[in-house]
Amino acid sequence: MFDPEVFTSRRAGLKSLMKDGIAIFPANNESPMNYPDNTYHYRQDSNFLYYFGLDQSGLAGVIDFNSGEEMLFGDDLSIDSIIWMGHLPGMSSLAGQIGVKDVRPLARLQDTLSAAISGGRKIHYLPPYRSDTLLELEALLNIPHQQVKENPSVDLIKAVVEMRSIKEDVEILEIEKAVDITCEMHTTVMRMAQPGTYEREIAGRIEGIALGYGSCVSFPIILSMNGQTLHNHDHSGLLEKGRMVVTDAGAETVLHYAGDITRTVPVGGVFNSRQKEIYEIVLEAEVSSIESIKPGIPYMDVHLDAARIITRGLQEVGLMKGDVDEAVVAGAHALFFPHGLGHHLGLDVHDMEGLGEEHVGYNEEFRRSSQFGTAYLRMGKRIQNGHVLTVEPGIYFIPALIEQWKSDGKFKEFINYDRIIDYMDIGGIRIEDDIFVTESGCRVLGKPIPKTVQEIEEIMKPV
Repeated sequence: MFDPEVFTSRRAGLKSLMKDGIAIFPANNESPMNYPDNTYHYRQDSNFLYYFGLDQSGLAGVIDFNSGEEMLFGDDLSIDSIIWMGHLPGMSSLAGQIGVKDVRPLARLQDTLSAAISGGRKIHYLPPYRSDTLLELEALLNIPHQQVKENPSVDLIKAVVEMRSIKEDVEILEIEKAVDITCEMHTTVMRMAQPGTYEREIAGRIEGIALGYGSCVSFPIILSMNGQTLHNHDHSGLLEKGRMVVTDAGAETVLHYAGDITRTVPVGGVFNSRQKEIYEIVLEAEVSSIESIKPGIPYMDVHLDAARIITRGLQEVGLMKGDVDEAVVAGAHALFFPHGLGHHLGLDVHDMEGLGEEHVGYNEEFRRSSQFGTAYLRMGKRIQNGHVLTVEPGIYFIPALIEQWKSDGKFKEFINYDRIIDYMDIGGIRIEDDIFVTESGCRVLGKPIPKTVQEIEEIMKPV
């Protein structure tokens, strides 16, 4: 856990942004898998972690923006809980770890909020993403759950996004720890990706690496020869020579900061000529995007520059044609690059996405595009010093999308549909790194992970 001063400073920062009312931060509850005592791996709510730091259920934090009071609600463990789960620090000790002096039994939370509501005070809360939290807020605030869902505090959302978007030094250290573990996961994939190996063998091995560091994966592992399915969690395939394997995976540290890296490698360790052609286009887009990142640049512009590089590269291999700028403006590139270039990264792998991308990745200056492909860009606004972002361009050969567009005659002035058949076995290629934005530019976080053709072929050589 970070020092208490980290959490007291964060709550002070929030109080400086929020001038009126009371904010409640409920901790996540345990979530049963198939009966009450058999629960999924516990994951604390990221906003509770950010301001109150404690990694257990049965808690709630409250901040009074008028009086400045900070309250932690929770109960000491009963003897029954201690018998089954072991001894844990009492509430006073836990509160001391995060710099909170006012500790109250959980049963008093309802009275505290009811008194504020009776006094006509504004109760601020963030959008609930779990049904049990939604029902908890319904009971605490005495309003229907649909009204709870529809009326989170926009002021609190904006204040939290403003704070969490700019990473502190201690957060950067944690994210780098996550990326370093993630590096080991990806280099393990590279060494294991040989013909005759099941995808599930590799996926299980790399999840075990994360667990072995006392952490876990930051999202379900994507590992597949069928990389044309962008979030492919099926690991049933048997690796075949001549295919590519996309692995999008990351570790989450003990303090819950995420890594998110993607690498694509040829089964057997050697790129064929067509694989290399497409791979080099994606790599150029990724490296060029990273080199262009600096404060003040709209991330939308970085995304569109990557789309132009991909379009130009696909023209050079005969898959696209026509004017590059016109093709990108029209959205023709999205047949091959149908997603956004990247997103915020931090306590969540899609950082703060639960607060709404219109607040996290966009603002009054930059609104989300409605165009297919670009509409999936999670971050379009200006880059700031202190942001941590992913950069993850890709090229994909998606049969259903290609068939639909070809049948409709869509963008035939820009796309050579007859040539695509020669590349369908590639599936998909994506390359992703995690970037910290500095005052003058950016740097790639964590240990270098092989990504050039030469580096990948070298590490994949049989020992």
